[in-house]
Amino acid sequence: MIQSSLFQIDDETPWEDLGNGIQRQVFGYDDRIMLVKAKFEVGAVGDLHEHHHTQVTYVDSGAFEMTIGEEVRVIRKGDGYYVPPHVIHGCVCLEAGTLIDAFTPHREDFL
Repeated sequence: MIQSSLFQIDDETPWEDLGNGIQRQVFGYDDRIMLVKAKFEVGAVGDLHEHHHTQVTYVDSGAFEMTIGEEVRVIRKGDGYYVPPHVIHGCVCLEAGTLIDAFTPHREDFL
């Protein structure tokens, strides 16, 4: 079984630059779950995509136009969303901010 360290300290956990105004910081994980922070600049686009993972996300800051399947909503700090497996989703950042994602199982492509 894979597993992260027991503690993830913000200023000791590296950010990965994904380009186009998006950065990712991987926090705790094992084979079954993963926590990830994604930081967006204004205008950054999280391209429409799908994956086999279940995803729940909390908006830590900022504002985003979020598409999940056929539904589009503007979400802001304090909001959240759920994405079932294999459902197309993506976002456009309206106000710079950070999303906190939980995935199950873990995102093997993020390691």
